[in-house]
Amino acid sequence: MRKLALAFAFLALPLFADEKPAPPSDLTSPPADAERQENGLVTKKLAEGEGSARLPEDGIARVRYTVWKSDGTLVQHVEAPKSLTIGRVKMIPGWAEAVQKMAVGEKRRAWIPSTLGAGKITEGESLVIDTELLEIVERPVTPADVAAPPADATTTESGLAYKVLSPGTGTKHPTRSSTVVVHYTGWTADGRMFDSSVLRGEPAEFPLSGVIRGWTEGVQLMVEGEKTRFWIPSRLAYGNKRGMPQGMLVFDIELVTIR
Repeated sequence: MRKLALAFAFLALPLFADEKPAPPSDLTSPPADAERQENGLVTKKLAEGEGSARLPEDGIARVRYTVWKSDGTLVQHVEAPKSLTIGRVKMIPGWAEAVQKMAVGEKRRAWIPSTLGAGKITEGESLVIDTELLEIVERPVTPADVAAPPADATTTESGLAYKVLSPGTGTKHPTRSSTVVVHYTGWTADGRMFDSSVLRGEPAEFPLSGVIRGWTEGVQLMVEGEKTRFWIPSRLAYGNKRGMPQGMLVFDIELVTIR
């Protein structure tokens, strides 16, 4: 992220070539006990989950998954947990529908026809996706104090205000020359969310020398694992730069790692 570029990078489908899981034996022939929908989606629960919570239409799912073509070709195997937003254009409709049936902890196999592939599955073919739902991620909520720093916030000489939301576990602070990995969400003072790595499902990595001044100063106050809210005045943010959020900006930042 350079100057907090507002890029959205979700699900791509490259081939990962470490350990390639073998295609399931029922790849082209779903078992008789699979659940069949009128729209052609077929799913089968492979392992039970817990609770009754289900993902809403715009929910964020933290998952592991494996994708095969109907001819057995491995498309993608993702072992490291990944966050995906239901309903995003790159999460094909058939898969989104299958994940919405799942409880946290559940594993489910989905046979997805081309008609539910939003043009990403060749006509007459299908994808088979094994998914493990690890977590239903809460969407960022606009802070009640977004319009102005509360009385218990700390204000630095530059005018940057901040409040620690949860302490970290680290002891080291980044420096101006550090590269950091963070999760963050940003709002304007009227409560409009304009960017969020949480919604993108992946943390951002960038050098502290390459972002707005409020970030460069503020993140240096943090330790790994810490979550802090910052109220950044316009002169430490984007000022009057065209095409960028204007006025005071509020960011919730979690410092994941110092590189």
